Amino acid sequence: MTPLPDCFCLVDGTRVPTDSLAWCCPVCRGPLDLDFAPTPAPLKSLTGRVNSLWRYTECLPLPAPSVSLGEGRTPLVPLREGVLAKLDFLMPTLSFKDRGAVMLAELALRLRPRRVVADSSGNAGTAVAAYCARARLPCTVYVPEGTSAKKLEQIATHGARLEVVPGDREATASAARQAADQEGTFYASHVFNPYFLHGTKTYVHEVWEELGGRLPDVLVVPVGNGTLLLGAALAVAELHAAGLIDRRPALYAVQSAAVAPLARAWHDGADDLVGVTPTAPTFAEGIAIPRPPRARQILRAVRESGGTFLTVTEDQIRHAQTDLASQGLYVESTGAACWAATREAPLAPRTTVLPLCGAGLKSGPATAS
Repeated sequence: MTPLPDCFCLVDGTRVPTDSLAWCCPVCRGPLDLDFAPTPAPLKSLTGRVNSLWRYTECLPLPAPSVSLGEGRTPLVPLREGVLAKLDFLMPTLSFKDRGAVMLAELALRLRPRRVVADSSGNAGTAVAAYCARARLPCTVYVPEGTSAKKLEQIATHGARLEVVPGDREATASAARQAADQEGTFYASHVFNPYFLHGTKTYVHEVWEELGGRLPDVLVVPVGNGTLLLGAALAVAELHAAGLIDRRPALYAVQSAAVAPLARAWHDGADDLVGVTPTAPTFAEGIAIPRPPRARQILRAVRESGGTFLTVTEDQIRHAQTDLASQGLYVESTGAACWAATREAPLAPRTTVLPLCGAGLKSGPATAS
């Protein structure tokens, strides 16, 4: 079996063997990164490969998938001149989180834990539950109270055990991390485990391939815990280092104005979160994260790309969801946040790609209170 690359802590450099079931830095308890610097294959060599994200095998830390559901290779469609949407809600579990969840399930299969635990506001939990079902791994998913009933139904139907935690997303994460410290437990964390980021980065590899070996001027990405944005930054760095793109796109990070700790830090010129972020209810539950553990990485990635942070109101999210539906695209309200930001702040003449991350069937339409 191919050896797994080790993990390391970006803060203090502590190295952690991937096969240890450790889910965080043992010194600072922070998230881990992966000691893995692949070289992508040139465009012409991709012809005829498997029609899933595993076609980018040179860039993936886990070879030869056994639990794949055909994830990836979602289409790009125009929303208006210069703006394309990538339809990642057309994944097997109806969200982009499949890109990372398949990597976590594959890793767990190699480590053979007694159980898998995850925490989620819904989409990551449904993805982990599905791929654990495929892998025949026992799985428990911690979710906050108030999570969409449809997402809970999907998680349970895949056979995962549900733990509904009183309180907010932070309380849910804390409960899951306590469970993750128990012996024989694999923490399928889309935040702390770097393998997840190496799955989400395939989003940008696909955009690059679909656009004939180039990337747009701007990648607009919704940000809560930042897994799609950090994956995008990884892919851009890989493609640039290999000489497969000659310039890097700007990363525009979108947050709900109701829960915007990163946008607040950005506009304060800070390198990390600033104080306690005020929060309010938001339609964009999937990005309502008051204290993302990878905040420093996210802020640095946006800054180094020449990008910025944008925030959207509840009315803007609601109108964007309705507008997308009028174009035949029914996405959940979190997935409409990027279109809300883009349609309100036109980026022309710059070319732009944004993701539609989750299907509307997962949570229904956003409705004014």
